[in-house]
Amino acid sequence: MTTKQSLVIKVGGAFMQAPEVAIQLLNTIAKLQDQYQVVLVHGGGTMVEELLLALNLPSQKIDGLRVTPKEHMPFITGALAGTANKQLCGLAIRAGIIPVGLSLADGNMCTTTVLREDLGSVGDVVAAESSLLDALASTDMLPIISSIGADSSGNLLNVNADQAATVVAQLLNAQLILLSDVPGVLDADKTLIEQLDTEIIEQLIAQNVIRDGMIVKVQAALTAATSLGRCVTIASWKNSEKLLGLLQQQAIGSKISPSIITAH
Repeated sequence: MTTKQSLVIKVGGAFMQAPEVAIQLLNTIAKLQDQYQVVLVHGGGTMVEELLLALNLPSQKIDGLRVTPKEHMPFITGALAGTANKQLCGLAIRAGIIPVGLSLADGNMCTTTVLREDLGSVGDVVAAESSLLDALASTDMLPIISSIGADSSGNLLNVNADQAATVVAQLLNAQLILLSDVPGVLDADKTLIEQLDTEIIEQLIAQNVIRDGMIVKVQAALTAATSLGRCVTIASWKNSEKLLGLLQQQAIGSKISPSIITAH
């Protein structure tokens, strides 16, 4: 039996509240599962934002990362590892997929520590054990992983979903696609840049063309590309059928590769 290549797809933000778009992506994933062992990693910033607003709790970001006071974690965990994760599992079932809803805290897949004190309960993740995901790879099930981790003392931590997807891709030596509500990385004229390396990214950040959450996304992609030794794609979830181009080795979105890597 030929071992399938692993493919990690990350979704988040507005995608989580567009069920028809989510179904379209899951239908695409069902087709990709013929050739790939697919893992879906998700955030849910928009859902968290709305919940904090409804609870009259402050919401703040520094460098594109959500400031997470410890007292907010029960709500954020409920939104991401609970509502968002199980809604995606429900949609996967509707698309004819067998889902397994997980978080970064499951199966010792990663080691999570506090990223920076000023951000509160925000986690930094390092790949640890792949055994749980390896076991699931022998089935036709789709792991759906939320970006909630736990430190060695059992404290729950909120991990940036792009970084969560990166660590899962490292665990599985997988191809990684970060899906966003934009077609990829755009230049100052809002035109798609098909290929970027470290140098171009640094220039665009300095020029304030890449900013806010896209900085985090691009840096996560760079980290993944460096550790995996292959390009990482940033693309849109809005036309998810374009992902089927992967089956024909077609290029989609923006490919991120450090200058030390030959693009492939």
